[in-house]
Amino acid sequence: MRGWPIVTDTAGRPLGTGRGPGSSATGDGLIRRRRRRRLRNSALGAAALLLAAAGAGWAGYAQLSANITSDEAAAAELARYERERPTALVRDAQNILLIGSDTRAGEANREYGKGITGQRSDTTILLHLAADRTSATAVSLPRDLMVHIPSCRKEDGTRSDPVFAMFNHAFEVGGSACTIRTVEKLTGIRVDHHMVLDFAGFKRIVDAVDGVEVCLEEPVDDKAAKLRLPAGRVTLNGEQALGYVRARKSLGNGSDTERMERQQRFLGALVDKVRGDDVLLNPVKLYPLLDAATSALTTDPELASLRGLYQLARGLRDIPTEQVRFLTVPRRSYVYDANRDQLVEPEAEKLFGRLRADQPVAVSQENSQEVPRDVTGAGGPDGPSPAPTFRGYTAVEHTCA
Repeated sequence: MRGWPIVTDTAGRPLGTGRGPGSSATGDGLIRRRRRRRLRNSALGAAALLLAAAGAGWAGYAQLSANITSDEAAAAELARYERERPTALVRDAQNILLIGSDTRAGEANREYGKGITGQRSDTTILLHLAADRTSATAVSLPRDLMVHIPSCRKEDGTRSDPVFAMFNHAFEVGGSACTIRTVEKLTGIRVDHHMVLDFAGFKRIVDAVDGVEVCLEEPVDDKAAKLRLPAGRVTLNGEQALGYVRARKSLGNGSDTERMERQQRFLGALVDKVRGDDVLLNPVKLYPLLDAATSALTTDPELASLRGLYQLARGLRDIPTEQVRFLTVPRRSYVYDANRDQLVEPEAEKLFGRLRADQPVAVSQENSQEVPRDVTGAGGPDGPSPAPTFRGYTAVEHTCA
């Protein structure tokens, strides 16, 4: 094999191997060559780390997106009745129906009721996001509210007959699609998205944020809710939180009204915990929350991805907690059955009308319909019209007095 020519200086001393300046096996050339090798290896290592990080990031993104269950059946049913559904009146305003299911399906849910079959909407909240994302209004719909439920597709493919019954019967008969259509007929409000959360999912979310603090005026000992708590400030884990929001006889006056108000206060505390601990800005805290939330949710197809949920969360993150309002739809005991509810009119229609038009809604802990003069709505010939005040709370009013 032919070798490389030897290059010498004027004195006949070899300069190298003929591979070019600085390529000798000793001296400055060797140092420069080793430095280039180290730089090349460092660059390759950095590239490998970046690729690994990107791969891990993509794997995490894909896993979180895959966690979400897409409610394709509900989407198909709603598409079938598209012509009869309400029209959205204000662009960019959004209405999301949050449904808490009491299903006992699955091992994690079965422990909350042996021999109980089917599913009902244990909690239902209509969440309205203002078009400019400066406020959010969460309206609880009582499960015992008497409403007109349309004909719905049942799980076995048959169709139910229209019926006047308790609101939670809609979810039992036809799932989320039937509940959405019932809400739309009741309120005239277009439901843009929906989320369904079961008992196990609720627990996972609370545990993912390391518990939520509540304040109890008296100790609680409720065997049915599996709840035993001292009075004062208490941080509830997932199991305790589930018992707290579901308990009836051991907390308050045992009414569904008090139970819904307790649920609203808990949600306010949860919102405050997520925002106050900078969970949304801390990847170490955020990923477990996202993993728990996505694993727990069944949503409409548009929300059934991390991107869809991110777009929704992005609109929520800058809303001040004092502008996140919780209230229950105005209602009273049903005239034919004191254990059931009916809407109070015209107050309920006032509420629905303002949400349809994306107008402000004021809340107060006082049970009053008095009108505050500093909160105004769309207006009329004599200027802006005052917004009616409904009994409710804001997300900052969940702590002990």
